[in-house]
Amino acid sequence: MKKSIALFLVLILAVSAGLFAGGSRASGGQQTYILKMSTQLADTSPMVAGFKAWGEAVKQRTNGGIEIEVYTAAALGSDEDVIEQALQGVNVAVLTDGGRMANYVQDIGIIGMAYIADNYQELTKITETATFRAFDAELVKQGIRILSYNWYDGPRNFYTNKVINVPADLNGVRIRTPGAAVWSRSVASLGATPVAMGWNEVYNAMQNRVIDGCEVQSTSSYPNRTYEVTRYLTKTEHFHLANFIMVGERWFSTLPANFQQILMEECKKASIANAAQILATAEDFERRMVAAGLQINQVDKAPFIAGSERAYEELGFKALRDKIWSEIGRR
Repeated sequence: MKKSIALFLVLILAVSAGLFAGGSRASGGQQTYILKMSTQLADTSPMVAGFKAWGEAVKQRTNGGIEIEVYTAAALGSDEDVIEQALQGVNVAVLTDGGRMANYVQDIGIIGMAYIADNYQELTKITETATFRAFDAELVKQGIRILSYNWYDGPRNFYTNKVINVPADLNGVRIRTPGAAVWSRSVASLGATPVAMGWNEVYNAMQNRVIDGCEVQSTSSYPNRTYEVTRYLTKTEHFHLANFIMVGERWFSTLPANFQQILMEECKKASIANAAQILATAEDFERRMVAAGLQINQVDKAPFIAGSERAYEELGFKALRDKIWSEIGRR
């Protein structure tokens, strides 16, 4: 009986040790912290290659003190589920965006508005403004640590079976877009009827005419074979979406200070290097889609930019946008 009780206590201690380890393990006298990086992107995505490069750089600089495991295709659950896990202190990171983070700091959603930036360089400047630093501090108060704000997947364009030259050509055209208000209201201001649905549903929805088109970046449209169910790619480049990598502050605070710094520094370095690769890949994918029969339609973006003003007014973002533009020296 005494042996049974002793064995039971040992098991309890072992389980407790596992629970309190917080995603870390000890080996050879050194503690190793494990971070599970979650994304809905497929393993073949160019951005996933960037996550893996980040992990390699962190492992090298920490002498194996931090190991980053990359989980693709939502293997750890939906982004919302992983965000909740991170807030509870689980050792997970997730690729997210301003739309989702607006649930915690509403104004940060402005980064997802149409034509807030003209290119990746300008997008990066915005995330480095005093205004964004204030957003960042507020997220930390709510238990969210953003490791880098400038992961980028290229500009988003319209894919349709109808020629689009001006916003009026989008009237009544049902366009798939993510569900957050910053995206849906922006797409509506450009003339289209926004329809929220999962990206993995788009091909069949186009094929069955549930929707008339979508707006997406080339690094996603080519792997998803969107060009098989659409005829035209209209180069509006209305969104230059910044993607963020977040972890929970509870887990982040368990790291030694030098590990915290390394994790963030290498995340930003990897994101900048990966953005250049993304743009090169997007050009290559567009050439392949054209070879498969897709027509690229170059348009005057001025009418679309003018139309986007309506969304800023509806969402109350106009003054904030002008403040941010002033901070980066635009206008």
